[in-house]
Amino acid sequence: MSWFNSFLAGGTSNRVDGSAARQLVSEGALLVDVRTPMEFHSGHIQGAVNLPLDQLHHRAAELPKDKPLIVYCLSGARSARASGVLSTAGLGPVHDLGPISAW
Repeated sequence: MSWFNSFLAGGTSNRVDGSAARQLVSEGALLVDVRTPMEFHSGHIQGAVNLPLDQLHHRAAELPKDKPLIVYCLSGARSARASGVLSTAGLGPVHDLGPISAW
């Protein structure tokens, strides 16, 4: 079942708040910024890697399979989609911070 179908069926959310995300990062989780390179270069969370949503299908293998991931974007829409893509690719656990402002 895809993330979107799971969501529609009432599946559990993988959304985390800033406090939980910071705790996960302190325990070794990797921050993944799924915004465009231009957005990333205009400001990002320290330590994040930039992997734009439109490149995830082709570049997911660049991410570690043995580490929790925390995805974020500008508003939360792209990070929700990215969470599903990465989970489907067998990565994770994947946590969705949503918007960068939640950090």
